[in-house]
Amino acid sequence: MQITLMQGILIMIVVFICAFDKHMEAFMWFRPLVVAFFTGIMLGDVQLGLKAGAVTELSYLGLLTVGGTVPPDPLFAGLMTTVLAYTTGQDVTAAMGLAIPFALIGQWIGIATNTLYAGFLPAVDKAAQEGDEKKIGRIMFTGQFIYAIAFAIAAFLSVYAFQSGIAAFVNSFPAWLIHGFEVAGGLMPAVGLALLLVVMLKGENIPYLLAGFVIMIITNCQNILPVAILAGAIAWVGYTNDVKKNKGTVTAEPAEEDYSDGI
Repeated sequence: MQITLMQGILIMIVVFICAFDKHMEAFMWFRPLVVAFFTGIMLGDVQLGLKAGAVTELSYLGLLTVGGTVPPDPLFAGLMTTVLAYTTGQDVTAAMGLAIPFALIGQWIGIATNTLYAGFLPAVDKAAQEGDEKKIGRIMFTGQFIYAIAFAIAAFLSVYAFQSGIAAFVNSFPAWLIHGFEVAGGLMPAVGLALLLVVMLKGENIPYLLAGFVIMIITNCQNILPVAILAGAIAWVGYTNDVKKNKGTVTAEPAEEDYSDGI
């Protein structure tokens, strides 16, 4: 299916807003689940957006920027997984594998803009010395705007301007290669969860992991929402118990030392 000019412009606006939020990390709109959902709305296929967003979110769940390491961009991954599934007719798992190069484009944009920001530092230092808070705010806003507009332009080119070439290129792949992308896309959510568990799997959390696993196996539940609600209830009980415990804890005042002998 083809993406119209109006749809391309609307998606560009969505990406601009999400990329601007990514710089602030205020509402987490840059996450694949949100980006894919809004992209699905713009394309008139909300169900596709939700499916693509859910699979991509799981895959990029544990990817974090640590030090100088910049992972593939989750915003572009969610966007292009939805778009490629829409324009090529491929399954969302195969589309996610095909969207990896576009996630790398988002990664390169982030690296390029971070390098560009180094040129802003002298002006920020000067404004700080002068105590000009408004100027510092304008410089920071300029950097965020450049970042967001770069993402928006790249998204418009990928989604609308080059869609015919991209779709033709993907459709020229042999069936075995598409199947390979589908298998790789199906494995990526497991990798994302494994990366997340590296951080979260601590001794005190293992009982909850085992409890959730047993519930899913015994009930043969096809919908994870009841388990998520049960996990939320357990978390709330644990949180309220911790609050009560902390309120009941009395911190003993350190005894004053006796300096009567001058020591």
